[in-house]
Amino acid sequence: MNETSTTSLLILLAVLIILSGFFSSSETGMLSLNRYRLKHLKKNGNKGAIQASKLLDRTDQLISIILIGNNFVNILASSIATVVAIRIWGDAGIAIATAILTLVILIFAEITPKTIAAYHPEKVAFPASYILSPLLKILYPAVWLINLLTGTLLRLLGIKTDQDDRNHLSREELRTVVNEAGGLIPKQHQEMLISILDLEKVTVNDIMVPRSEIVGIDIDNNLDDIIQYIKSSHYTRLPVYKGDINNIIGILHLRNMSRVLHSADPNKALLLQACRDPYFIPESTPLNTQLLHFQKKKRRIGVVVDEYGEVQGIATMEDILEEIVGEFTTDFSATSGTDITKQSDGSFLIDGSITLRSLNKTLRWSLPTAGPKTLNGLITEQLETIPESPVCLSLNHYKIEVRQIKDNMIKTARITPPKQSHKP
Repeated sequence: MNETSTTSLLILLAVLIILSGFFSSSETGMLSLNRYRLKHLKKNGNKGAIQASKLLDRTDQLISIILIGNNFVNILASSIATVVAIRIWGDAGIAIATAILTLVILIFAEITPKTIAAYHPEKVAFPASYILSPLLKILYPAVWLINLLTGTLLRLLGIKTDQDDRNHLSREELRTVVNEAGGLIPKQHQEMLISILDLEKVTVNDIMVPRSEIVGIDIDNNLDDIIQYIKSSHYTRLPVYKGDINNIIGILHLRNMSRVLHSADPNKALLLQACRDPYFIPESTPLNTQLLHFQKKKRRIGVVVDEYGEVQGIATMEDILEEIVGEFTTDFSATSGTDITKQSDGSFLIDGSITLRSLNKTLRWSLPTAGPKTLNGLITEQLETIPESPVCLSLNHYKIEVRQIKDNMIKTARITPPKQSHKP
């Protein structure tokens, strides 16, 4: 090296700094790649993504080859810089070379290339993979030996290097990905995806129409009254029961009723033949499970029962789908709707039978849903009694005024939300 000219050494030093910057940017770029976007590009045949993906399959080897190259060029650069500095400044050149080279490497071989790679990982990593792959094959014996030593050390320290779960997302992590997608996914689609993730947390009794609101046919009634009721019904499917709603004996689809009406002698036996056997579902079934059951059994409506077999309500496939896509414009279920009427002062007149989940979702409120499922149940629980006259109370800063009571139930309540929760 003493016989080499100073100019040649400076040129070689510049080349080594460039190589150091290449290895530094390659490391940051490869490790900053979005693994899911990488899989997508690989699936679409992007050659750079395919090459980078092969390297990332063995991250330990990738890091080893990058660090071998980076350390080699940095140490060689330090030696050359020392020789050049001694030639120019004598013995003082060692300290000067150390200071100058440290600054140069930090700026041109570390911070700048790594920052560029962090902001544009694909533009850096994909081209770099074409250089790193053959370099890995050439230096594989050294990489293998280094990985053997480091792997042994890591095992002694109790550190696992299994990568099987590295690219798997938990449910909450996937929720964060969807929420952070921003303009990449329309807001409505984001809400639908989040709702799908939430199906596991919601059970059938959270979305069912309660027993008190079930609209059905009592087979013990007069046939003419039953037919007239069916003709005026707004629903396509109606439960048929005998005497009491706990004794549901079938589900009638109104399209099957035409055979009864057009028969020569309409009777209850024909009506029962047009019914389908009821499908009973436990009240604690998660919605995602129940949706699959509806699909498997080719059913659209189920009778919700508790652990004692008592009928608690009716749940339909449409009720579950509404949890995902929002309210439908038309109602095809055997259930009745609930009303929310906004008042001029910012308060709302609300039907007491509305479910708290539906109320919170519609008005973006945060009424507690851990206990009772309906507004009537929530107010009754807070009062610890069924009110006999209009009464007011405050719950989580929501001002609630009971307006109408009928049949031991709160039929209507007026709620004024806190100012920060109210959205016009």
